Amino acid sequence: MAELIIIRWLITGGIYALLAVGFSFVFGVARIPNLAHTSFYMIAAYVMYIITTILGFHPILGAILAISLPTLMAIIFYVLVVDRIKEHELTTMIITIAFAVLAHEILLIKFGGESRRIAPFIPGFANLLGVSVPYQQIFTVAACVVVNVLVMVLLARAKLGLLIRAVAQDREIANLMGINTSRICLIVMGISAAIGAIAAVMVAPIFLASPDMWLDPLIIVLGAVVLGGLGSIKGSILGGYILGLAEVLIIYLFPQGGFLRGVASLVAIVLVLLIKPEGLFGVVFEEERL
Repeated sequence: MAELIIIRWLITGGIYALLAVGFSFVFGVARIPNLAHTSFYMIAAYVMYIITTILGFHPILGAILAISLPTLMAIIFYVLVVDRIKEHELTTMIITIAFAVLAHEILLIKFGGESRRIAPFIPGFANLLGVSVPYQQIFTVAACVVVNVLVMVLLARAKLGLLIRAVAQDREIANLMGINTSRICLIVMGISAAIGAIAAVMVAPIFLASPDMWLDPLIIVLGAVVLGGLGSIKGSILGGYILGLAEVLIIYLFPQGGFLRGVASLVAIVLVLLIKPEGLFGVVFEEERL
């Protein structure tokens, strides 16, 4: 039982951490509350389903398209819509949630409300401490860690990361220093969608794809970002794993109360915020966002 809980926690927490990092990227740099963030995660899962299950192409091609197409959609959405209204946060929230609902309705009409299964692209099982664990789950756990580490390395070491941190800290000063802040915001939007799409590619063969799969993660992601501290990448990762653990413990320890997993996450958020109202890393990132 303990092994199953740990594996499920690493998968669930890793996916929440990836999604929270993507949301925090956009909010921390461009100050855009992108409530359509998890809709690109949903779209990527369905692209994976169409390419691999319906059309029968190789999972690698499905993964490439499932990452690239939602990323391209996010960039186009930013250029045509978000960039024009990004200074008005309330309007941005309304427009982005409207986009998410529209994507949900389109998929609901096209594929119906039933969940869709996607075959694992890494078949087989491994024996870990006497427990049979699918290779797909092991790969997902490792991939989540690797992507989160790469994001941290990008921000700390790469030239693009330096530009992103400069824009996050003070957009006006960065603009005066010759940094094209609009282009950086566009790149960040693309990176954010790509991270969410990678999460979908990893988890789609483990869980089921459905038109509702964007809503619950959105709530958890917002909670993880608040829990970790607005704009904090480290805090978003830690917040995702904390809320993932709370959800998994509820599901495994109280099977009849699995519907309370969202409540457990909210309780975890409240307990942390009562002790540290600014979030786990909020003090650091209030002045230095990334």
